Amino acid sequence: MAFLELDNVTVAFGPATNQTVVLKDISLEVEENEFVAIIGFSGAGKSTLISLLAGLQQPTLGEVRKNGQLVTEPGPDLGLMFQNYSLLPWLSVNDNIKLAVKTAFPKLSKTELAKKIEHYVKMVKLGHAGDRKPHELSGGMRQRASLARTLSLDPEVLLLDEPLSALDALTRSELQDQILNIWETDKRTVVMITNDVDEAVLMADRIIPLTMGPEATLAQEFVVNMERPRDRQTLNDHPEFMRLKSEITSFMMQINKESKAFSSNQVVPMPQIRPKDFTPISGTPRLKTRPTQPGKPKSAA
Repeated sequence: MAFLELDNVTVAFGPATNQTVVLKDISLEVEENEFVAIIGFSGAGKSTLISLLAGLQQPTLGEVRKNGQLVTEPGPDLGLMFQNYSLLPWLSVNDNIKLAVKTAFPKLSKTELAKKIEHYVKMVKLGHAGDRKPHELSGGMRQRASLARTLSLDPEVLLLDEPLSALDALTRSELQDQILNIWETDKRTVVMITNDVDEAVLMADRIIPLTMGPEATLAQEFVVNMERPRDRQTLNDHPEFMRLKSEITSFMMQINKESKAFSSNQVVPMPQIRPKDFTPISGTPRLKTRPTQPGKPKSAA
């Protein structure tokens, strides 16, 4: 039995007579402590997929299970790191983490609480910025604070919804290494959503493409047979990295090409809509204008 599982999941929005199917027949099995990357284009339904795993979205059909139990609501065992920072702007880094820890572990003493906050702030190298508020931090520092807050919940599963997509290349590389170091030191089950092939090959054990929507589904997986730890300095000389990068990129481009060809053959009927008649109705009151005094010119508008 897989540790985290999507079993024939379909997600549709709208009334039963006119539903839009976003995800269709999604089946996914993730083993404990495995690092899986889901890769896809914008608008394919990647965030909907991660919301299913986090318990924020319920499937229309099928089941989501963790360790054999149905996932029906979010909880601290499912740590989700969003695309944006989602930090409370009026709280410092320490206080943002403190709020999360107190909610998940209300019985901790003040000493235990302080130690836990300090541990995770230092883990993401923000020990010098614990008293700063989000507007006093760079984008990379805010994302580190968000990561620390998620990790402080001690989640069994770490869900990453394109958390590095808004960062510059250097900061993104630094945080990729940081997430990998944390994962390799303190093993957790990780599912990461990304649209970056290089990032997926660098970080994951398996890479699974999501086809174009609507009715997106998971395609054939790519297993990353590369030793760990992986050194980004030598990746471009690694034959397995180059092979996977080429195959996955070609596969995604083919999916995009097929989707565009399918869309161009569809004719969408336009609704029969007539413009409203804006002719004033008889008896409609009109605004009165103030008369100007004799001999006094009107002021310029």
